[in-house]
This record gives sequence, structure tokens and C-alpha cells, in this order.
Amino acid sequence: MPSQGQPYYPAPQGAPYPAPEGAPFQGPPQAAAFPAAPPQGQPFHGAPPQQAPFQGAPPPQGAPFQAAPQHAPFQAAPPPQQVPFQAAPPQGAPFQGAPFQGAPQQHAPYQAAPPQQAPPPPPGPQWAPQPPPPPRGPAAPYPPPAWRPPRRRSSGGAVIVALMGMLALVFVLVVVASAMARVSRAEDPVSPIALPTYSLPPLPSREPREDDTAAPARPSAKPTSQATRRPTTPTLNRTAKSNSLYRAGSPARTNCPAGNASIYNHAQFKALILKTGRCMGNAWAPALTRAGIPWTPPHYMIAARKGRGACGDYPSPGSNVPYYCPSNSTIYASTSAMAREYGPLGSWNGIIISMMAHEYGHHLQNVSGISDSWWQQTVNSSSRSGRMALSRRHELQATCFGGMFMRSVAASYPIDGTRRNTLLWAYSHLGDPPGGPRDHGNTRSNAAWFRQGYTRPMAYQCNTWVVGSASVS
Repeated sequence: MPSQGQPYYPAPQGAPYPAPEGAPFQGPPQAAAFPAAPPQGQPFHGAPPQQAPFQGAPPPQGAPFQAAPQHAPFQAAPPPQQVPFQAAPPQGAPFQGAPFQGAPQQHAPYQAAPPQQAPPPPPGPQWAPQPPPPPRGPAAPYPPPAWRPPRRRSSGGAVIVALMGMLALVFVLVVVASAMARVSRAEDPVSPIALPTYSLPPLPSREPREDDTAAPARPSAKPTSQATRRPTTPTLNRTAKSNSLYRAGSPARTNCPAGNASIYNHAQFKALILKTGRCMGNAWAPALTRAGIPWTPPHYMIAARKGRGACGDYPSPGSNVPYYCPSNSTIYASTSAMAREYGPLGSWNGIIISMMAHEYGHHLQNVSGISDSWWQQTVNSSSRSGRMALSRRHELQATCFGGMFMRSVAASYPIDGTRRNTLLWAYSHLGDPPGGPRDHGNTRSNAAWFRQGYTRPMAYQCNTWVVGSASVS
């Protein structure tokens, strides 16, 4: 069958193709095209010689001769005992359609085979009708490509993906760890709050007179009859909650290098305690004087092992720590007992000096009247738990004052960031022992109030008498 799009050129009407009797029917020369099916009622020119022109009858039921469907080869039903007709396709290409069989000698009408009864096509490439295009575009004109094995990922890409996954896991772990650290800090129930700021009272001045607004008078040689008034001192508040000490501000920064004294050598340790004791007086005396509190420094009694003072034996039975006796304003301490008690916390002497600063804080409470107020409340308390709660407020305030002093000598002692962290760590391990009397506060309260004094070195920030009970537990 000619290719799609090439027209058929029918032979002239009435010009039959001569062919000798019994010989196969020869088609027209190569220049002539194979004629299409004759129209209805038109005689077919192709009968053998000496015969009337073949007039093919129309198909039964009056249907006209139907050519093969588009793209399908022309298939003619082969009558028996006939040589197939092979018409040459145009342009010299071999015709690969089914052979054409001429009509029988009885001149039976030509019957075209129905398309569904056509024999299978000969081997070779065949044009088949294409399925309708899908809704999203035309169908591919050629069959899909052959199957190919899936591409394998390179080992380098797998390594990069694994590294990115590990980095993401490390990032998540860091975020979770920081979040847990923030939560642990936020859950600290004993962190003291920043208390309201106190301001010093104005300096006393004389009472205003009527002539203060007038023009200044000329100096006169005559003495005045009015006596000059002396400035009045402010009234001291000696209660625990509103004491005048809270108006003292910060202790003065003092040059107090500690050196390398050993806590296991009595002479060196005693000299260090007395030296830093003078530094504490130089730091606190100006602050208390500014608040109007009369100042007197404490006394010291330092023994190598043990001794007896105005408040009893030192160290006290069952204890190795120093103590302050308010009856004679004296700090008692045993160097060997303190080395046994605080030596395991570290060889640095700053931890024990901060203990001595705690006892010096009791001296500040004594001269300002806070200790008298505390003792009066203790006597009036009717329960042991109430007395223990008052004792914890008294002791934790002295710890806060000790943190304030250590901050005042941080530049010269010296106390760098590492030693500051050592102090904070040590106070997180100091407090009431399990099963013992709860008179000094637990480890969390001690760490919180020492940090309060060190990071907020103002006297009013150490007012433990106005905070909730959870902050002094």
C-alpha cells in the first residue's frame, strides 16, 4: 500500500491491462500507481484478454467497496487456483501487502474479505494504528526505551548525608543540654530576689529663716546673739527588717593580696587570718560610718588546736568551724580544725577566708543592732521550728555579707573567674548536715545567698528578713 499522504493515480477508464491467458497478471509500469478501489457502479478494468471488461459487482447488501482502514495494508481474499497479483509500489519500493487475487473464471462477483477475517500480516515491520492520545498530551510515536538498571548513589554522597545527619544530632543534643541547664536554674526556689534600692538620707541643714530669700546682708563686725546649730545625726534603725545598715551601700574596694600562705601551717594561716581581718575592717568601716553606725573592729583569738573563750570552747564540741562571740566581739578559730573541715574542698585558702568573712558579718549584725533584734524575736518565739527559721535568716545574712567582702578584694586578692567559680561551688556543698539542726540553711540556700552578695554587692541586697521562707530554707 502506498505511504500515507500519497494519492492514487487511476488508469484511464476503459483501458484494461492485457495479460496472456494463464499468465500472472502484470501490473502497470513503475510510473503508474496502483489504482484505488473503483467507485460504485464503475467497471473494473483488469479482465483477461478476449473478455469483456470486468465489472465488479458491489459488495452484498449494496455496500460500496471499502478499502482497508487507514495505515492498514490492503488485503484481498485470494480465490483458489489463481496466481497472485503483485503490483509494484510507486518509486520502485517493493510492495509488501497481501497478494491480490483475480476473479474466478465463472466471473463471480468480487468479494472483499472483512477486516476481522484478514490473515496475519507477513513478517517484517508493519504500520499499526496508534491509540488515541492521552488527555495530557500526544502519545509517544515510538515505543518506550528499554529498561535500564537504577543508578546507584555514589559513596561520596552517602558519606556527606551521614555527616550532615551527625551534625544535626549534635546540634539537637546541644540545644537540649542548654535547655535543661536553663530549666535547672529556673527551678532554683531559693534564689534571693533583688530588693528595693535604699538611698542615703540628705545631709542635715539648719532651719530656714525669713531673711533667706532676701538679699544677702553685709558683713557686720558685731557678734550675733544667736548660737550656731550643730547638725543632727540621723536616727538609727536597729531592727532586723529596716536596719540602718541597709543604707551603707557597698564595702570599699581594698588592696589585700593574700599570697601563698598554706592552711596547714599554723603560723602562715594565723598571719593570713589577721591580715585579711584588717582588710575587712578597711572595707566595712567607711560603709557603716556613712550609714551613721558607730564602728569598732572585732577581736581575734586564733589557736593551733583548741582553746576556751567567753562563749565556751573553740572549736565548739562536735564542730570544726570558727564562731563569733557577741559578748566580747571576738572571733575564735582553730587553724588545725579548719584545715580538717575545709581542706577537702580545695587547697586554695580563699574558701576558708570566706568563712572568716562570714564571722565578720556577724560582727556587722552585732554593731548595727540586727543581732539584738534577732535574739529578741527568738526569745518571743513559741516553737522550735520558728526559732530555727529565725536562726537561718540570721546565718544566711552573714553569708551574704561574706560574699560582699570577697567581691571587694577580688582585684587584689586575687579572685579570677576560676576562683570565683570555686567559691560558688564550695558554698553549694556547705549547709545543715542531714539529720542535724536546721539552723544555718541547706546547701542551696547557702549557695544562693553567697552568690547574691558576690554578684549584687549592696548591703540592702542581703536583707534576709523580708524574703519568703522558701529563700531561707
